[in-house]
Amino acid sequence: MKSPRPEAVQPTGATPAKPYGEVIRLLLRCGLLTRQQVEYALRVSSKLKSSKPLLGIIKELGYVNDEQIHAAIRRNRTPFRIGDLLVELGLLTEEDLRIALKLQKAGPEKLKLGEVLVNNNFIDERKFIDTLSLQLGFVHVEPEFTELDEKLIRKGPVTSYYSHVFLPIRKQDDAILVAFADPLDGVCQRAAQNLFRQDIAVGIASRKSILATIERLFPDFHPGERVLRKSESVVEIVNSLLVEAIEAGNVSDIHIEPLSDRIRVRFRTDGVLVPFREYPIHLAPSLTSRIKVLCKADIAEKRRHQDGRILFVHGNREMDLRVSFFVTVFGEKIVLRLLNRQNELLGIEDIGMQPRILKKFREEGLDRPSGVILVTGPTGSGKTTTVYSCINYLNNIETSIITAEDPVEYVIEGIAQCSIDPKINLTFEETLRSVVRQDPDVIVIGEIRDSFSAEIAVQAAMTGHKVLTTFHTEDSIGGLLRLLNMDIDAFLISSTVVCIIAQRLLRRVCPKCVMPYELAPRDYRRIGLPPGALAEGIFKKGRGCPHCRYTGYKGRVAVFEVLVLNEDVRNGLIQRLTSHQIRKISIDSTGMLTLFEDGLYKAAQGITTVDEVIRSLPKFQKPRTLEQIQRLVGV
Repeated sequence: MKSPRPEAVQPTGATPAKPYGEVIRLLLRCGLLTRQQVEYALRVSSKLKSSKPLLGIIKELGYVNDEQIHAAIRRNRTPFRIGDLLVELGLLTEEDLRIALKLQKAGPEKLKLGEVLVNNNFIDERKFIDTLSLQLGFVHVEPEFTELDEKLIRKGPVTSYYSHVFLPIRKQDDAILVAFADPLDGVCQRAAQNLFRQDIAVGIASRKSILATIERLFPDFHPGERVLRKSESVVEIVNSLLVEAIEAGNVSDIHIEPLSDRIRVRFRTDGVLVPFREYPIHLAPSLTSRIKVLCKADIAEKRRHQDGRILFVHGNREMDLRVSFFVTVFGEKIVLRLLNRQNELLGIEDIGMQPRILKKFREEGLDRPSGVILVTGPTGSGKTTTVYSCINYLNNIETSIITAEDPVEYVIEGIAQCSIDPKINLTFEETLRSVVRQDPDVIVIGEIRDSFSAEIAVQAAMTGHKVLTTFHTEDSIGGLLRLLNMDIDAFLISSTVVCIIAQRLLRRVCPKCVMPYELAPRDYRRIGLPPGALAEGIFKKGRGCPHCRYTGYKGRVAVFEVLVLNEDVRNGLIQRLTSHQIRKISIDSTGMLTLFEDGLYKAAQGITTVDEVIRSLPKFQKPRTLEQIQRLVGV
């Protein structure tokens, strides 16, 4: 942005409608800015549709740079509030600060604002420490990457370093530079003063960095290592994690991750990993052993990855949990996937497909007497729910349906469901060979994993069966190409595959804190459309509330890309055209609505947000306008 000449801007003498902020007031007092420059920046800000920190605009105009700002703050020691300083420096939005303050107030423990910001991923810990050192005037030290005076360090007891979370770095003039995790804690400062009997120069470092350095310098020191008084304590921890995940209702996975200094537990809530709780690192072996006992894994084996399964009953609900143990440098990481056996089975009309597209899918896909129907998408995209809604639609007294699944997630009366169990040699290969001998009308294969299962699906379709299965690909065209890569002949694919559904799950806007949202030029650039192309849409976002844990989202909605193969697409496949060419043929000749366009349409209805669409959906080409999309979905 080109800087205007300050002298050309006439002072208005009026009080600005927008407060300057403490940093800008400081720069004015120091003579680094003039009032005319600030008022011009305010006028620029008023013309921007997207909110941007005033200080950021002033920097873009070239009036002042980061080095001058930091030097002014350090010299003048103005008492800034850390939250306001982060917002002014553009490291945090006002909305994020407001949410963090609410989380701090609502939390069971009285955490400091910095802990809330870092724990909830509002800001990177290193950036926060940098800003805190700027605010307090303390030097920022990283013990892991700094030359340390080890003789000085070994003069003090490691227990004191660990309990007060500080570490002497080196002698500095007539004082000792000491890095504190909390430099304002008087108790910690007094402990360091009493320990060295010398003046202390206060530095600031992250808690993680200090503890990692202590662990490296004192490898024989194991803080808190003890034998648990009762085995029930670990049992209670595991049970509470499972119960809280079940009661939350929207948790699909539990991640238990050993780090260098602690165990971190995160829940995948509405498709996004959210920090839940932390435990001392010494609990890791007991916690891992307890979960291995529950899922009948090998407790003694700690060098190889393992899998297991837990059936957990809570109240009147039975949960099937699939457990994966993954060996890392800090221990075994555990992921538990929650499969609710009593989930409500959705009807085909309730999965979220647009009415005109759903009608086409039923008539040209599900109602066909034979052929392969593929449901594709990454893990956790709702493929199984879509497949079961299709099964539910096809299930009647005249139809024989047989499934081979790993595992059976919904139990449906009237169909034969088989759950794969490799431990007793009940494999996909053996099961699929038996399925075709059971005189089925519809065969459901839980997932195409290899060339064998792909070949079985195609051969079954060629002999007059209807086959439903899932696949891990990015979009519908990717499903066709992956079958080709599995050495299935292009002619066989084109003559058996009748329909491919690609899907994703996007987070819904929280209904309790929903508010209107106007698209900014930046949003249009990210979408790939000119400003105003989505002017008819009713866009919304969540401001954050206790109901949605201040995320602005609650629940999820599915978006779909449905490709019903016609002659043009089949010919393109046989001719081995590129994915780009086949995609263009599909859009032009079948009226296919892409994943990105379906997400954009749902964002324009206020169901989800543009940010969520851009974060989650692949965009292979420029989307059509909202008016064109509405014609495709029949609005």
